[in-house]
Formats: sequence, C-alpha cells, structure tokens
Amino acid sequence: MPNYFVTDTATLTGRSLSHIRRSPDTIITTVITPVAMMLLFVYVFGGAIDTGPGSDSYVDYLLPGILLITIASGVAYTAYRLFTDLQGGIFERFQSMPIARSSVLWAHVLTSLVANIVSLVVVIGVAFLMGFRTGADVLAWLAVAGILILFTLGLTWLAVIPGLTAKTLDGASAFSYPLIFLPFISSAFVPTDNMPGPVKWFAENQPVTSIVNTVRALLDETPVGNDLWIALAWCVGLLVAAYALAMATYRRTFA
Repeated sequence: MPNYFVTDTATLTGRSLSHIRRSPDTIITTVITPVAMMLLFVYVFGGAIDTGPGSDSYVDYLLPGILLITIASGVAYTAYRLFTDLQGGIFERFQSMPIARSSVLWAHVLTSLVANIVSLVVVIGVAFLMGFRTGADVLAWLAVAGILILFTLGLTWLAVIPGLTAKTLDGASAFSYPLIFLPFISSAFVPTDNMPGPVKWFAENQPVTSIVNTVRALLDETPVGNDLWIALAWCVGLLVAAYALAMATYRRTFA
C-alpha cells in the first residue's frame, strides 16, 4: 500500500501540476493581491508608519506579513480545484479505480504547495526590487522556508474541507477571505504596542503574529525568542487538526 500511495500521489500530482502549467494565471492572480498591498503600504503609507527603533526599511518590516497573505490567497485555489473536480465527477471515477484513496487529496495539497512556493519566490523577488535587504544566512532562510511550508500545508488541508463540502464555487473559495485579513490584526503591518487593549490582546495571541515575528527576526538576524516555538506549535497544531478534519470529511463524503 505505501508504494501504491506514493506512485498514485505522484501521478495525480503530475495531473494537477499540468493544469497549473496550462493556466499560469492561477499564480499570477495569487501574486497580484500581495504585491499590490506591498506597493501600497511601502510607497503610500510607509512613510507615515512608525515601526519602532531599529527599523530602517518598511519593506523589510512588511515582507513577512505579505508572505502569509500570499499563502492565504494561494490556498483558495485548492478549494476551487477540489470543488470543480468534485462537481465534474472525477472523484467518483477515481473511487472506482484501484488507487490509494487519500492520494487524490494529497495530489491537490502538493500541487498547492508547489504553486505557493512559486508565488512566494515571485513576491520575495519583487520585495528585493523594492529595496528589501537581509543578511540572513542559509540556515536562517531554510528556517523561514520550513515555517512557511508548514503554514502552507496547514492552510491547504484546511482549504480541503470547504472544497469537499461547499455548495457553490464562490462558497468553496470564500473561506480564505478571513485568512487574508487576519494579518491586518497582527504585528504584520504595525507593532502591536499602540493598539487598543482588546485588539492588542487578540493581535498578540493569534497565530499570525508569532509567525510574522519569527520570520522577521530570522531575516533581520535578531534573537527569535519564544516566538519560534509558539509559531511552530501553531503551524503543527493547525496542520494536524486540519488534516484530521479533512480526512474525516473525505471519508464521510465518499462513505
């Protein structure tokens, strides 16, 4: 069974990736929103935002939050592709074939991961053109990549649930809207120190803030502190919970 799972997943992932190659507008659309936000905040609002002592460039401060918005924008397409496959009857066809059942979902998840990595690379490239600079070494970049990959996998498995249960195409992808706006109530754009009491409490105790702070510290070559462990706990917890719920939903849908 493990061998069948690997080969079946690889085959179905190739199928999904071929759709991405034939329709690159998926990645282009995913990148447009975060890049537009980055341009707006850096060149319009950046001069009026005080990010505290030691912050020389607002794009350096802003980039970690923009990367999370990029991921949230990208995973919406997982729900979209799942919904269209489900409505097109391809899932029923797969159910009648001698393949590992979970490989169908893993193919969509891995496709989402690849597409999001490409989108993140494009956004980071634009940030460099806008003046982003970092002295982070290879290990720091690998740590950043690991955190972003864990976050992407967690959100992608979360996206599987509406992809399987939504009644309309708009409903399948609408779940990502709150995820896109969550960084706005965090340390992604401004420090949390001057936020009103309840907003500050929420901002400092939601997952985006610890992930943003960790990525920012790694790229700035500053001490990470407890944010790293909090961020990892959020990412792993989200991944485990979303995977369990997604698989339970899949089994219930095709029982």
